[in-house]
Amino acid sequence: MAQPSGVPSAAPELVLETDAGSTPMSPSRTYHVGRDPLCEICLDDARVSWHHAVLRPDGDHWTVQDEGSTNGTWADGHRVREWSVGPGSELRFGSATDGPRALLLDRGPAAAAPPVGPLADAPPPAPPPAAAPAAPAGVSGPSLTGTFRRPTSIRQVPASTAVRIGRADDNDLVIDDLVVSRRHAELRALPDGTHEIHDLGSHNGTYLNGVRTGRAAVSEGDIIGIGHTALCLVGGRLQEYTDTGEVSLDVQDLTVTVDRGRKTLLDHVSFPVGARCLLAVVGPSGAGKSTLLGALTGLRPADHGTVLYDGRDLYRDYAELRSRIGLVPQDDILHAQLTVRRALSYAAELRFPQDTAKAERQARVDEVITELGLDQRAGQPIHSLSGGQRKRVSVALELLTKPSLLFLDEPTSGLDPGMDRSVMHMLRGLADDGRTVIVVTHSVLSLDVCDRVLVLAPGGRTAWYGPPQETLPFFGFDQWPEAFEAFEAQRGRDWAGQFSASPEYRRYVRGAARLPQQAGERHSGAFAAPPPPKAQSWGSQLSTLVRRYAAALGADRTFLAIMIALPFVMGAMARALAGGSLTRESAMNVLLILCVGAVLTGAANAVRELVKERTIYQRERAVGLSRSAYLMSKVAVLGAITTAQAAVLTLVALYGVDTNAPGGRGVLLPPLAEIILATALLSFTAMMLGLLVSALVRKEEVTMPLLVLIAIVQVVFCGALLRLDGAPVIGQIAWLVPSRWALGAMAGTVDLGAIVPGALTADPLFAHDLRVWLLDLGMLAALSVLFGVLVVRLLRRHEPAIMRK
Repeated sequence: MAQPSGVPSAAPELVLETDAGSTPMSPSRTYHVGRDPLCEICLDDARVSWHHAVLRPDGDHWTVQDEGSTNGTWADGHRVREWSVGPGSELRFGSATDGPRALLLDRGPAAAAPPVGPLADAPPPAPPPAAAPAAPAGVSGPSLTGTFRRPTSIRQVPASTAVRIGRADDNDLVIDDLVVSRRHAELRALPDGTHEIHDLGSHNGTYLNGVRTGRAAVSEGDIIGIGHTALCLVGGRLQEYTDTGEVSLDVQDLTVTVDRGRKTLLDHVSFPVGARCLLAVVGPSGAGKSTLLGALTGLRPADHGTVLYDGRDLYRDYAELRSRIGLVPQDDILHAQLTVRRALSYAAELRFPQDTAKAERQARVDEVITELGLDQRAGQPIHSLSGGQRKRVSVALELLTKPSLLFLDEPTSGLDPGMDRSVMHMLRGLADDGRTVIVVTHSVLSLDVCDRVLVLAPGGRTAWYGPPQETLPFFGFDQWPEAFEAFEAQRGRDWAGQFSASPEYRRYVRGAARLPQQAGERHSGAFAAPPPPKAQSWGSQLSTLVRRYAAALGADRTFLAIMIALPFVMGAMARALAGGSLTRESAMNVLLILCVGAVLTGAANAVRELVKERTIYQRERAVGLSRSAYLMSKVAVLGAITTAQAAVLTLVALYGVDTNAPGGRGVLLPPLAEIILATALLSFTAMMLGLLVSALVRKEEVTMPLLVLIAIVQVVFCGALLRLDGAPVIGQIAWLVPSRWALGAMAGTVDLGAIVPGALTADPLFAHDLRVWLLDLGMLAALSVLFGVLVVRLLRRHEPAIMRK
């Protein structure tokens, strides 16, 4: 950001000393002070504003000018807006007493001489910092990163004993991080003087150079990743580096193509993002914003290019680094029926290690609730909150694991201007608190709170990257609608070429890139990351998911009312037809109504359950949710409800009714028990069919018409209306219809052929025979398994692209 002063100056050459080092100051330039990594004097302190002050030559002296900072600039003990300074002047930023300190010194030999006059009491300059130890080999430009600039601690590694690492206080190296297990790993010394890392069965894994490992040899400069901590063995000493969240992101030459390279979605996009930066990505529809989001999060890696996460290759080390990336999709990622606190508590159970105590999880939940200003809303159901408050809850969920990078996709979509502004100010606060925040948005109402704006032109090319206040002037427009109209109307214009040839490109992209350009390509087809670690065991995940799903259903009063009423209504209809006994006139219709009722209750329970939670499933799957545990939680809860409904339906319809079964006995059990069993199995199989439909469709709105279609198919192909035995084609199609086998089992129980003689009831599947009856029930069970297998396959189709490689 250094600028020529434009006027020859007689101001002296100075040296500015800070805790981070020395900066020679030439009188031919100006120097910016702030938290922005692009500033010549970058001060890493929350009290310092992004652009805090400017030091500029002024005639024969230097002047410091405050740039409207929040917490002020002090020169020689006075808060100033503009102040003359010279050799011996002490500056403080953000606080007069303990803010980051800078001391101006004469660059010549006289620098060692004590100042005279009113500056005689100024404290001596801080000594230059000692050179940092060698950093991990897998990091580009470690001195320019937030994590690897200097070790958090350095300890000697014992030559004969192991260093135990974990969250518990009795470990040799204690890592205070909830995603770290109590007993996480050991660094063991071997007799030949080398070392190896052993994972101790941790839930979130131990990583060596970005790859999860159970046991591996550790070489000089290797990076051992445990939670948010990186450990490096250098010269017999263990260097600890902590990712506090103040990380940079360097995006280099990202390209994404589809249709075998014939269509480009993202075209050589490059830009740097500094620590604590709030970046907005804007552009017309189809400009590649969502594609860029997938490439930056690693969920859909770019075909070419590199993303450097604080000096580390995100794609190479994705298995380790993905846990430090938070993503808030456009749709809410929490169950709206639950209260804020309860929803976050269930999420914490799924994301934190199994050995995390309930009190520890709850403390973290309370912390993010307070941080997002949700204290007064913690006991409210999420569906009762405003749109902006619901978005805060989704952000709170992602903050549970303290991600360093937070991505948001259209967080203000559908919000009024006031809520839009509120959400953007919330994101500004999150960035100021020590995170890098990137938001993809169509809204341009609050871009002024951002530090940088990335504008993508149609074709996925960079039309602008820089401060928001300079964006519209660069394009030559006064309003954003004019700019967006120009993007659409002038599709042939080389927006990217115009920007790459501009001084702004050299200043904000090329000149601001803090890490060296990486060579080589990344091909998403060849890039295969292992599935994310499961913080909880399969059984623990299932327990949490079952409790959460049951709580969500229990809070849905509309669902409860329909669930209770439907079997009673259908059972009452069957009872009205049955009268006191099953006769020639009523038997077939009663059994048909039982089949239809069982199908409707089972399918209606499940047909919306997967599609309405798709966004939640996709996000949780990306952070370690077990696909089978998720499906089994649905099967367990809905299966129990469906079975109970089927029993109620049958009892209301047939309790006390003479079934006219041969000798008053069924094939194996009492007639009523056998019919309840057949109805329950049919209802359960219909529930699995409903889950299959829910996994298949893309929109919740189409499930109701498909539910009607399912009911019609069950009626037509059950065997009550058409003779299916021996019928070509339709007879084979009927094998896949659950009601065909359920009606056969019920008919066999009461010996329907004897009650209603005729060609239709002469179906072999209606026989009053144990083997036939078991075949009917066995086919219902087999269809349930088949539908379940298909659901698992379809769930995989809806997962992030990286997890399907």
